[in-house]
Amino acid sequence: MTQQKQKTVAILGGGVGGLVTANELAKKIGSGHRIILIDREAQHVFQSSFLWLMTGDRKESQISRDLAKLERKGIEVVIGEITSIDPDAKAVVVGDRTIVADYIVVSLGAQLAPSNVPGLVGAGHNLYSLDGAGAIRDGRGKLTSGKIVVLISGMPFKCPAAPYEAAMLLEADLRKRGVRDRVSVTVYSPEPGPMGVAGPDVSAGVREIVESKGIDYHPRHQISSVDPDQKILKFDDGSEEPFDFLVYVPPHVGPSVLQESGLTNETGWIPVDRNSMATEFDGVFAIGDNTIIPLEVGLPLPKAGTFASGQARVVAKTIIAELTGRGDAGRYDGFGECVVEVGDGKAGLGRGNFYGLPLPTVNLRKPSRLWHLGKVWFEWRWMRRWF
Repeated sequence: MTQQKQKTVAILGGGVGGLVTANELAKKIGSGHRIILIDREAQHVFQSSFLWLMTGDRKESQISRDLAKLERKGIEVVIGEITSIDPDAKAVVVGDRTIVADYIVVSLGAQLAPSNVPGLVGAGHNLYSLDGAGAIRDGRGKLTSGKIVVLISGMPFKCPAAPYEAAMLLEADLRKRGVRDRVSVTVYSPEPGPMGVAGPDVSAGVREIVESKGIDYHPRHQISSVDPDQKILKFDDGSEEPFDFLVYVPPHVGPSVLQESGLTNETGWIPVDRNSMATEFDGVFAIGDNTIIPLEVGLPLPKAGTFASGQARVVAKTIIAELTGRGDAGRYDGFGECVVEVGDGKAGLGRGNFYGLPLPTVNLRKPSRLWHLGKVWFEWRWMRRWF
């Protein structure tokens, strides 16, 4: 029997999608083929736990793992900045090294661009970064009066529930510290409603939970600039609002290396087949936050780890089938779920089919301790399963 020539799969990005893809491939084809995971950071950080880092319930070390641990599974880990991608040649330049692959899986996520809003960087804390979540933790306890603002600075943004969860967790912390009557919590967002892509019922349900806690919610507010000295938010409609403590979701853009590669379209994100996650380039797939998948509801599929994980399994299944001649190609079905932390050790659960017709068929389960404990268990399992 002729031995099959070794193939190389290059996975770009060590976040949720990249981590799952690499592990799934290593289990099935790792002994006969080369699997390379490339990331500019040496550590995988479980970003879903940033909210618990913010509240002081986690330490940075608890939600981080060295990517080098994957090498014991036969996954080659390359740490460095990707400076060029040639999807036709399936070649990736990392520093002074060029890696040519038979398959490429692009999972570089979204690039955070807080500097796109004048004054934002110096005015508050980035909820979507490790340092920012730590700064919120260190600063929130010093506030005993005034106004906390959670600001969503642009669309789209990943983890659609996260800013609303942050507002509710901060509100719960104020009650715990006995200063809630002296500190207000307000959310400003350009969205017409929270988590609108999940459908009107889910959006209304999340808004009701937020406002039931006395949190002021102001949709359709697009930030234009921030005065960090006077602590004033300035919006496109000419209105201005003061703040004392600012937690923000920064603008998200497609990574510049992708836009230079020819993989993206006019949106700055990578268009893919919604079921196979294939790009227009043979042997090149894209998953997770760096993709754009239009839905019938008129909005794109949200950027969230639940989708990246499901898409990763689909792509891994397809590559395994092609390399082994066994099994069928993967097919992504649009299913996703999100645990929504509401404070006081409780959480709700949104889950359903985002590819549903004519609208996504997503349901929001009532907040309870059960869903919160489920999220705790998922975090525990995640950090152990993939490393």
